[in-house]
Amino acid sequence: MMDSKLLAIVQLCATNDIEANFRNCASLIHQAVVQGARFVSLPECFEYIGATPKDALSIAQPLDGPLFSRYRELAVKEQVWLSLAGFHERGPDDAHIYNSQVVVDPRGSIVAVYRKLHLFDVDIQDGRISESETTLPGNEMVLVCDTPIGNVGLTTCYDIRFPELYTCLAASGADVILVPSAFFPSTGEAHWEVLLRARAIENQVYIAAAAQVGKHNEKRTSFGHSMIVDPWGSIMGQLYTIENGCCVCHLDRQTIDQVRRAIPKWKHRRGDIYGEWNYHHVTLRRTTTSGG
Repeated sequence: MMDSKLLAIVQLCATNDIEANFRNCASLIHQAVVQGARFVSLPECFEYIGATPKDALSIAQPLDGPLFSRYRELAVKEQVWLSLAGFHERGPDDAHIYNSQVVVDPRGSIVAVYRKLHLFDVDIQDGRISESETTLPGNEMVLVCDTPIGNVGLTTCYDIRFPELYTCLAASGADVILVPSAFFPSTGEAHWEVLLRARAIENQVYIAAAAQVGKHNEKRTSFGHSMIVDPWGSIMGQLYTIENGCCVCHLDRQTIDQVRRAIPKWKHRRGDIYGEWNYHHVTLRRTTTSGG
């Protein structure tokens, strides 16, 4: 159950320097914990960003490998829950990886793994990007229950454009949905804030979006503007272009209940017209934890 605890989102500018990224993440996690955070969400690709998608193939590791183990040790050291998103998890062959968001508890145990469902294959102002060339999609939604900040729904970046995913997670009991991201500048400027606030308003949940920011290399720049949005759609806290920062906000179940009483949209749904949550192409994994 949500118990009026503090959630932190981290904003950083990752590069291809794995050691520097680790030091930055460790410092920012510590800063968040000092401010009282019980759960810290890192942005997509927190541990590495190369110049091209294929660069990630050379550094990908399994979740039981040495690199991810170091981040699990951070959770133990700081006694905090971590969402470590966009980790370049080694795939089933040398040509593919998974874009994995992993939730780790204060014991360092992996309690949930969400592999990004929607891959970023687009042709935009920033260029033609085809994430699916090197990344395999996941095949299930994931809801982590009984964390210090409530039930946590897991999504990643491009997922934000698929509202049915968020509705499924909210209908299944999510109190807060994470959206760790590395948005490009053109789409970030046009769509980032409005999409995040829309998902919060539509589903009457908290939305927490930790983002990459700034120039990672000559070929890659991220928009930034990490934020936490409340169930009314108000921005509770945000970071614009600050590199290496964290934002800590107080979440509580009472706010969700107040908004849902004021606008009881879940009672007004016309399931007889457009159906229930029977998205047969994915399954939802409900991960129950001990609370940590």
